[in-house]
Amino acid sequence: MNAVTVERVSSERQLREFVAMPLRVQPQDLAVPLLESSIRSWHRGTSPHPEPVELVIARDAGGDVVGRSTLHTDARLDAKLGEKLLLFGATEFRDGEAASALFEYFTVRATGSGTGTGTGTPPSTPFDALFGPVSLLPNQAGGVVTSGFEQRGFIDSAWNEEWVPLVYEAEGFERWGEADTWVVDVTQANAVAPRAAEWAEAGLMLEYGSKRRVSRLIPELLTLLNASFAQLPYYTQITPAEMAAATDGLAFLLDEKLLLLARDARSSVPVAFVLVIPDITEFVQKVGGRLSGLRQVQLLLTRQKYRTDAVLVIQGTEPSRQGQGILTLLSRQLQANLAEAGYSTLRSTYVARSNFGSTAQFSRFGGRPLHGYTFYRKGLR
Repeated sequence: MNAVTVERVSSERQLREFVAMPLRVQPQDLAVPLLESSIRSWHRGTSPHPEPVELVIARDAGGDVVGRSTLHTDARLDAKLGEKLLLFGATEFRDGEAASALFEYFTVRATGSGTGTGTGTPPSTPFDALFGPVSLLPNQAGGVVTSGFEQRGFIDSAWNEEWVPLVYEAEGFERWGEADTWVVDVTQANAVAPRAAEWAEAGLMLEYGSKRRVSRLIPELLTLLNASFAQLPYYTQITPAEMAAATDGLAFLLDEKLLLLARDARSSVPVAFVLVIPDITEFVQKVGGRLSGLRQVQLLLTRQKYRTDAVLVIQGTEPSRQGQGILTLLSRQLQANLAEAGYSTLRSTYVARSNFGSTAQFSRFGGRPLHGYTFYRKGLR
């Protein structure tokens, strides 16, 4: 058995190895690579994440890269969960031996017997737990798939082989925040949009996104997003810089009838929204996550090819207006718009199993869970 060592990414060569590692070991038609531009921003320190991000790779005795991960912290998540966490993300490994080497490295970092993440100095206070995989927060991306392995991943979701959760659990990690991704078949039977009288009776106005007005809509969406999800156990408040990074290129991808807002008819304040984008997973898989300017032009020229499937990125309702059927109205309109535009399938990024309001919107239209999903936590004290 070859010994596996873990090293911090400091050179361009190591960074290229970090990017390429999962592309060598994962099936291209199932796994979805992270965008290389995001990875490089973590390495350069130019991402909006408020704390340093360290990239590491695991190498076997023959010199092959057999694992990778990030290490980072976030005071917002610590405050939310009430403990000091060492976060890890973008975590891939070829086998259990590579995983063990990475997890041992995390533990050394977290317990203060090694140097601190990103700073070269020991942490002032040992961490309470390891938590991940998150890239870079549970709000953003990450997680481990626990079922539905035969179904491909998609944009903003994870995919891994069946043995991966077994490795985490054999290493002493426990499941945290179990959830599911969902899939809904778009049918004419579901394509019944609310009547104008229904919007009026609810005191609402329906508005669609506009490519020209995306930059003006983003601050409104951010306020509504932070309010809508504040009560969820994993959710940390998103900053304007993080929102800008997360929605960079949204105007480029946007199908305007798939960004729906419900505004209060009297105040014009947005009270609920649904954001869906065309599913470009196949293209991202094909280019290995390297979405350069040239590749974006190529995507633009072939965009109609990727307008058969769609991905629901996020939806939410202002807390004081929850339980009033507003999201149901938006969901009905969305189904009608998807059918009219010729989409056949709607997939949703993960939804916590305890979030009955959101899961009901999928069940209502014949949706079903696609992948089981979880994060992992390992206590260190």
